[in-house]
Amino acid sequence: MFVFWIEFLLVLTAILLGIRRGGVALGLIGGLGVAVLTLGFRAQPSEPPVSVMLIILAVVTASATLQVAGGLDWLVQIAERVLRRHPKRVTLLAPLATFLLTVCVGTGHAVYALLPVISDVALRTRIRPERPMAISSVASQMGITASPVAAAVTTFLAFAAKSAHPVGLFDIVKITLPAGIVGVLAAALWSMSRGKELDQDPEFQRRLEDPSFRQALDVSVTTLDKKLPRTAKLSVALFFAGVGTIVLFALVPSLLPAAKGKPVPMTVVVQFVMLAFGALMLFATKVKAADIARSSVFTAGMIAVVSIFGIAWMSDTFVSANSALLVGKIKTMVELAPWTFALAMFAVSAFVKSQAATLTIMIPFGQALQLPTSLLLGLIPSSYAYFFFAFYPSDLAAISMDRTGTTRIGKYLLNHSFMVPGLIGVGVSTCVAYALSRVAF
Repeated sequence: MFVFWIEFLLVLTAILLGIRRGGVALGLIGGLGVAVLTLGFRAQPSEPPVSVMLIILAVVTASATLQVAGGLDWLVQIAERVLRRHPKRVTLLAPLATFLLTVCVGTGHAVYALLPVISDVALRTRIRPERPMAISSVASQMGITASPVAAAVTTFLAFAAKSAHPVGLFDIVKITLPAGIVGVLAAALWSMSRGKELDQDPEFQRRLEDPSFRQALDVSVTTLDKKLPRTAKLSVALFFAGVGTIVLFALVPSLLPAAKGKPVPMTVVVQFVMLAFGALMLFATKVKAADIARSSVFTAGMIAVVSIFGIAWMSDTFVSANSALLVGKIKTMVELAPWTFALAMFAVSAFVKSQAATLTIMIPFGQALQLPTSLLLGLIPSSYAYFFFAFYPSDLAAISMDRTGTTRIGKYLLNHSFMVPGLIGVGVSTCVAYALSRVAF
């Protein structure tokens, strides 16, 4: 037992150090943790999460090609046209737009271009910008667990494929997509009446006395004047064709070649399909390969790959080395109250700040506890909690892009604009996903 707690503190310390350093530090320090567990505590290292990393690598490369070809900007412009056509419904439409944008492209990074537009639409309609801004940032990250090409979903798919009761890609999305939409709508409905109206907000009225503040509010922000390359629409069509191909193979596995009666695993299908359609985008749009490697989507994706490489490997090594003790102490509690595992996943996510990384840490733990794959599937939405401390880039971007200052971090750190929308959105979507998984399986 003493050795277990020493190893546990080692793993926890490595995670905390990696979070504080940021970037690829989480992966590097995770690798150091594997070395210490193996050489210092004589633990047998587990297999590194190669399938997970390859899936993320393939999807991120295709998404980065889409970004460089102008496809992401074109999707943002479509969303802006909808918002400006119905400005009074911005608190409902904006989070749905950011959620669906993430579902379509598999990354929440597209939200940065849309946030200033959401703020501008709300301001022109005299709606408190905090209302749509906070939930839109939250919704953009909730969409990750509902996207067939997002790292979190493909991570779960890779781990589930090795379980006694594997689930397919369509099985995951049919649970997480409706659950995510319901959660976003619940949080958006609450947000519609939050805070004071701008003309009744004493802090906003005080700021209006500053001429420079009033002048900044008069500047209109739009993406519609940005000239896009002619290849933008083509890149979107090809990217969605790739996503559609994956979904088709998931629904009709008989279309795939079989070996020993079993079709090609979907974890492999996702890899070669996304790389193939990334290549088609490359040829059709004539973008430069160097630009793809320098894009923000590619950079963020590579950081995720390195982080998951180290942190998941370390966590799985720890769980494997202590599986008997963990199962004996915790299994009964989790069996009696499955929601406690959701709380554990939520807590990990608040610090790790990545749904894919959270799942790579927690799914092996859940499998060691012999939790059914269907139960783990129903708890996927709880892997998003990095709104809790409001330090995630999309939250910070929402704060900086709200020129009225209504979207903010409070005096006591946790009383920020994203807390209640995040708790409502994640709480409702987790409950709905859990209920749907009970019915479906």
